[in-house]
Amino acid sequence: MDITSVISVRRLRKSYGDRVVVDGLDLDVGDGEVVGLIGANGAGKTTTVECIQGLRRPDAGTIRVLGLDPARDADRLRRLVGSQLQDSALPDRLRVGEAIQLFAGPDARDGDELLERFDLIARRRSPFAGLSGGERQRLFLVLALLNRPRLVILDELTQGLDPAARRNVWAAVAQLQQEGTTVLLVTHELEEAEVLCGRVIALRAGRVLDAGTPRELVDRHAGWARIAFTTNARPESFRALPGVHRVEVTDGRTVVVGERAAIAHVGAALVAAGAVPDDLTVEQPDLEDALLQLLDSPSPATPSRELVSP
Repeated sequence: MDITSVISVRRLRKSYGDRVVVDGLDLDVGDGEVVGLIGANGAGKTTTVECIQGLRRPDAGTIRVLGLDPARDADRLRRLVGSQLQDSALPDRLRVGEAIQLFAGPDARDGDELLERFDLIARRRSPFAGLSGGERQRLFLVLALLNRPRLVILDELTQGLDPAARRNVWAAVAQLQQEGTTVLLVTHELEEAEVLCGRVIALRAGRVLDAGTPRELVDRHAGWARIAFTTNARPESFRALPGVHRVEVTDGRTVVVGERAAIAHVGAALVAAGAVPDDLTVEQPDLEDALLQLLDSPSPATPSRELVSP
């Protein structure tokens, strides 16, 4: 394992009966990274993080977290790793404030400050059973951050949260990175992955399809931007612009298709011609487009280790 790796996984394999869920997976997460695991349901994302945490024993492969084996060194890792998982639960009668006291270690953060940050301070005396789904999600995030972990593992971080709470949680994750905490994030919310993650790893059937920054995956797999508008200018005037791949005219509207950089060049050309349209629309590819293309592509026979290393 590289000394800068917080998580190092080699040839991880896990099956349930005859169904292979994780199939020879390699991945690394570097110190201070925010890395997202993305893919469709059943891609092996949750099983992978459960193996990384020592909650499930893999059938084959090696895992090191902060240089330790999660299966053998669970007690040592418990103080270094915070987690918020899909199926987390607490006793129904346990109050929010009691949960903070129960989980707080000797160097814990101020629990009330965390409750305030995640809009739970008014629920401090409420039992777990009385919390809404969103409040439970936020409480588990508070508990994950409470003991200043070096690594935080988050599975479906903002599931069930309203937009305001989601943005609040995103800000907390960004602050974690600023503090040097490493984050491994499992998410179906691809906007969340684009906002938070410096690197994403796309999985299908327990194997890596591709990895890189969100921008790199979009550039490789998501297709072109489309700029559509009505103009009297001839289509040929746009074809020679940098980044333009083709120009179409459909129902009287000009559609320019090309790289994202073409958007600026088309806009500049329209301004220079004094023909700024009032119906201009721009469609930019995003990480969702890239993932859909990846999921429809042939699976690599042997995923490159370079894909999953920082």
